[in-house]
This record gives sequence, C-alpha cells and structure tokens, in this order.
Amino acid sequence: MQTMTSAYANKILRSLEEEKIFWVNKEAASSTYVAAINEEPVVPEYDYSEVASTIAAIDEKIAIIKHALNLTNAAAKVQVGNTEMSIDTILIKMAQLNGRKNVLDHMRKRLPKAREGQRSSMSRNSVPEYRYINYDLELIKKEYESISKVIMEMQIALDKYNQTVQFEVDI
Repeated sequence: MQTMTSAYANKILRSLEEEKIFWVNKEAASSTYVAAINEEPVVPEYDYSEVASTIAAIDEKIAIIKHALNLTNAAAKVQVGNTEMSIDTILIKMAQLNGRKNVLDHMRKRLPKAREGQRSSMSRNSVPEYRYINYDLELIKKEYESISKVIMEMQIALDKYNQTVQFEVDI
C-alpha cells in the first residue's frame, strides 16, 4: 500500500504513460528489420516477451492508480462556496460551466449592431444587412462574471484537495 495525493497520483500516471510510450516505440522500431538479399542483416535487439510483460505491468499500475483515484474522487467531499460537492461532481460541473462560459464569452464580445459581409459579387447593389443582438448585453456580462467566479471557487477547492488529501493505492 502506498499513500498519495491526487496531484502525486497524476504525476505518477504521466510518468507511467511516458514509460509505456517508450516501450511501444521501442517495439515498433525493433520488432522488424529490413535487409537486402546480398547483405548481412543488422538485427535489432528485441524480446517480445520482455516488451509485452513490461507494457502489461505498466498498464496494470495505471489501472490500479486510476481506479483508486476514481474511488476517492467519488467519495471525497469538499466545500465549494455554500455547497458540499464530491470531486467527480466538481470535475463534471467545471467542464459544463466552462462550455457555458465560452458561449457567454462569444456573446459578450458581440456588438449590438454589426454589418453583415457581402454574400456574393452579384449583390453589390443590394441593401446592406445588419446583425443585431437579441439579448441584454449587461446581463450576459454579469452571467459570464458569475460563472467565472464559480469556476474559480471550484478550481481552488479542487487544487487544495489535490495537494492535501491522501488516499491509499495498492501498488
């Protein structure tokens, strides 16, 4: 059993993924070779059993750590503003709110009235068209700021949790 924080677990996972990429690339480079008929082949060093077992061991460690991380994220509760939330709920809600924030960001940057570009060269003499916003720009700006504040509160709670709360991993 090893005790770790979420931040440390994620660092270990990145390291294991890098190690796996190394072994996968080594296998891709060494499992075959090319030689002309009239030359002595240069056969790279390659042991399928060693590579396969190493990749399987790395995958097993990754699965164990991710499972422990998922369990703790589902069970652990933290305070975000006036609400107690699980870590997995925070992650889901942050993704949702970031999507909404992007929409609001686009809306808040629009001009109340903007001229539409020419659609074709055939319509040079046509009357210009304008695009108008159909919403209260101040309301959109306030909503954007409100969502940004909630995301920041969630991120701070998540960062504190990731750096301080420990859990057990059976690796």
